[in-house]
Amino acid sequence: MKIVIVGAGEVGGYLCGQLSGRSHAVTVIEQDEGWARRTDESYDAKVVVDNGSSAEVLDQAGVRECDFFLAMTSDDRTNLISSSLAKAMGAETTIARVHDQTYSDNSYVNYQLHFGIDHLINPEALCAIELAKAIRTPGTVAVEQFSRGQVEAHRFTVRAGSSLTGKSLRQLSLDPSVRIGLIVRGDTVEVPTAQTIFEANDRVTVFGTPQSLGKLHRRFDPTTEKEPVRVVLSGGSEIAIALVRLLSHPRFRVRIIESQAEVCRRLAEKFLNVNVIHGDATSLRVLEEEQIGNADFFISCSKKDEDNITTGMQAAELGAPHVQVVINKTDYEVLISRLKSRLGFELSVSPRTAAAREVLRYFSEEPVTELAALPNKAGNVLEMRVSRDNRYAGKPLRQLPLPDGCVLVALLHKFQAKVPGAEDTLLGGDRVVVVAKEGNVSELRKLLGSG
Repeated sequence: MKIVIVGAGEVGGYLCGQLSGRSHAVTVIEQDEGWARRTDESYDAKVVVDNGSSAEVLDQAGVRECDFFLAMTSDDRTNLISSSLAKAMGAETTIARVHDQTYSDNSYVNYQLHFGIDHLINPEALCAIELAKAIRTPGTVAVEQFSRGQVEAHRFTVRAGSSLTGKSLRQLSLDPSVRIGLIVRGDTVEVPTAQTIFEANDRVTVFGTPQSLGKLHRRFDPTTEKEPVRVVLSGGSEIAIALVRLLSHPRFRVRIIESQAEVCRRLAEKFLNVNVIHGDATSLRVLEEEQIGNADFFISCSKKDEDNITTGMQAAELGAPHVQVVINKTDYEVLISRLKSRLGFELSVSPRTAAAREVLRYFSEEPVTELAALPNKAGNVLEMRVSRDNRYAGKPLRQLPLPDGCVLVALLHKFQAKVPGAEDTLLGGDRVVVVAKEGNVSELRKLLGSG
């Protein structure tokens, strides 16, 4: 494939190496001569030292014939402009990296649709999703990578006294944005039908939007309240902001320690339920005063790797049971990954790796990807691509004859992921997430494939 990349920094350079190493024809446009020289010396790629927002430069780089155009600079506006130009000039698929959460907010304008870009990727938001998984729903089936956090999977236990006990799935009147995907009862695993009856102690996996899932807990367990989860964030970065939004449920008590007074003021105005502390988190005295050892989770997510490593180590030494760190630099990423258990880190995440992993997903030609295995080897959670000429394309989902033991729990159109309803339309090129019992994969391949 022919690929054009604008930006040869941490993300763009890494993708250049990954894609050129797979024998793709890669052209990189980079204005900084130093980054351009390093890319030229390190990878088998054509390097153009120029402005990636210029239509003339894009034309000379071959965007009219390219299969993928990747705008991966650190400047959002450059990425949006260059991707929009590339799409208008004939690039088959365009992907833009953005940092500002504004471009993910569609309440006023759908920026992705407005600029005609196929995919927007926010590395900071992807990192926040990785961090939030361990905090919000430890041990659950994870489909966040499929839908970038728009659809999640939670596990609930039906407690004695629940209003669900003795009722069938058809009788529950669940929110339309919720789908029951799996029930584990003792040693048996069941993909439910409308007639499935719930019993006490059933362990139920539910797919839905984060907002709808947050409201379900009391229906499964009306007698107990979950203990509040105390979360401390070091640094008021974009990752911290994205993580606060993911932890907006009252169950989470969030504090942010930030050294810049102006950043503290903006955070306090934006998040009224978050305790913002003006202080230097690299100071052991500050961490001791904030009783970090009593926090459930401590996340070092500033833009400075050295600060993140230092504060993470100190938090672990003070007794914080779950310490997570953000690593931005390539030089540190591999080292911290190897040493994290010795340093007391439960998890380390990298915006560069998160962005690259998301981009590379779009290069996969595989029609079926396994996201998770069901308990007791009963089946799988699968992501499947709908063929462009599928016979059910353009028809409502109620006409799709899914095999017994299969539930469609998520649907990803180009611009939106959702839990689908019976009247939603399946389009060629869509991706779907299906919970499938063992033995149904071949039938699903035929159903969603060509013809």
